[in-house]
Amino acid sequence: MTLRFLLITLLCISLASTAQETRRPTRESGQLLSITRNYWHDFLELNPLYATQRGVDLYDDRLEISIGKPYRDASSRLCTRYLDSLKTIDRVKLDEHDALIADVLEYLLNRSIDGLKLGINGSGNSERPVDQFVFSFPTSFATMASGTGSIPFRTVKNYDDFIRRMNAFGKWVDVAIRNMNEGIRHGNTTPKAAMLKVPAQLQPLFSGTAANSIFYKPVSAMPDGFSIKDRERITKEYADAIRNYIQPAYKRLNDYIVNVYIPKCRTSSGLLDNAGGQKEYAYWVNFWTSAPTDPDSIFSFGLSEVSRIRHEMDSIRMLTGFTGDLKQFFAFVKTDKRFFPFHTEQEVLDRFRSYEALMKPALAKVFHLMPKAGFEVRATEKFRQAGANAQYMRPSPDGTRPGIFYEVIPDALTYNDNGMETLFLHEAIPGHHFQIALQQEMDLPDFMKNAFFGAFAEGWGLYAETLGNDLGMYRDPYQYLGRLNADMERSVRLVVDVGLHHKGWSRERAIAYVLDNQPLTEAVAEQRIERYMVIPGQALSYKAGEQEILHLRKLAQEKLGSAFDIREFHDQVLKDGAMPLSILDAKIRRWIDSKLLPSIKQVP
Repeated sequence: MTLRFLLITLLCISLASTAQETRRPTRESGQLLSITRNYWHDFLELNPLYATQRGVDLYDDRLEISIGKPYRDASSRLCTRYLDSLKTIDRVKLDEHDALIADVLEYLLNRSIDGLKLGINGSGNSERPVDQFVFSFPTSFATMASGTGSIPFRTVKNYDDFIRRMNAFGKWVDVAIRNMNEGIRHGNTTPKAAMLKVPAQLQPLFSGTAANSIFYKPVSAMPDGFSIKDRERITKEYADAIRNYIQPAYKRLNDYIVNVYIPKCRTSSGLLDNAGGQKEYAYWVNFWTSAPTDPDSIFSFGLSEVSRIRHEMDSIRMLTGFTGDLKQFFAFVKTDKRFFPFHTEQEVLDRFRSYEALMKPALAKVFHLMPKAGFEVRATEKFRQAGANAQYMRPSPDGTRPGIFYEVIPDALTYNDNGMETLFLHEAIPGHHFQIALQQEMDLPDFMKNAFFGAFAEGWGLYAETLGNDLGMYRDPYQYLGRLNADMERSVRLVVDVGLHHKGWSRERAIAYVLDNQPLTEAVAEQRIERYMVIPGQALSYKAGEQEILHLRKLAQEKLGSAFDIREFHDQVLKDGAMPLSILDAKIRRWIDSKLLPSIKQVP
């Protein structure tokens, strides 16, 4: 009787679930749809630059000052208003898909409000608006202006709109300087070691002629269809804007940083000595891992992972026949000429491009869902290489711009090929390109097509590296060493990020720890530590997300047995876009349970 009762109950649940999938839209689902549409409209109006990057051209002539108090106040009001709107929905009456949408929106709104209370908007502190890393707005704005990024330069209106943004850039600089002055007074500054890299990045943006400026590049690439009158006018107006607005603004920012800010920056490396640093770091840990994890637990897990991976690296050392110890093996990989086969930047890019064809035959065995968007590999522009790392830029929603994998290639002759395969798996295919491009292509509300959660996105990228053997990669033991080195890097990050911001480690101690555990040059180790210094917690997201995805995959394999299909599992992880790990966990567990229902119903 007990088994019969269980089967009847499960059958009812299954039928109810099927009814939900096929039922007509309810008042609650319509209400939720209206809320998400209105929220997205209001969010884009408040964030016009972001709107342009997402293919919405309604506000292309505006430049938000997101580091300013008026913006933060408006953002707080927006989030509060839509949280109140969500409370009017009877969530019990939403089907599973709509409930997921409501959960993600609620999480996003609460996360934003928590950050705004600390003077944080997006991924930065408003009193520390400039640093050396690629996310810093002064350098990222120049990248946008180049015509090779997310800002379109296809029509006369596109050009006219961006001139207005160039003219407004000086206002952003003035607010940034005021904020940094406030930070000095409050004891909230960026580490001096990181800021010393900034003047070299700014100098090309305010020196030289207008025609040699990166902001002039769209003028040199105007479409053939423009009339002579428009071409002459745009050429003159861009040159004027560069001379009268852009270069003076960058010069003003540079002079302030060199003469005022750097001398008053803190010499410590982490948030621990910053005003409000402990509370801010707790926020960043939660922001980037989407879980209020204890930093000491993260630190301990990092130490254990470093030990495990060192053992695997030593196995590769023995496999290759290298007779020295692991430290000598690292030195060998860093310096031996076999690892420096390139003569030109193009050769490096071509090697990366070859990997897509190499893995193509196996992709269909691992994935059902694959993005329609195109994909390119490019070298990072020279002016922003100093603080840059490899990165992925999402494709435009309309398909006119492909997804782009950028790699830093300062000198092809000194470019080490160890680890190129794992980098491609992470940044390109099936890493960020699959996850981010698919997110834009899925049938989701617009805010979910564009939602970003660090642990999900970077966790997927790191998880993608584990798929290399399945995709025909890592046949060379030195490339597999590159995979281990990448895994080591993410594990080392757990130790040094918490060490810097929670335990009071110095920059030098963190650099030494990296060099003890990875085959890197001192310059690369320095660059990485300075990245972690200015973006607290971001380094934790990779391992947190990867571990959750691996845990859920193992759980599905154990529970489903022979019914487990890796392609279906990947579909479930990717099809609803990025989300907090707690929401992903609940979603995958529901999917596993739904897969188990048919087999239970067949029990005699």
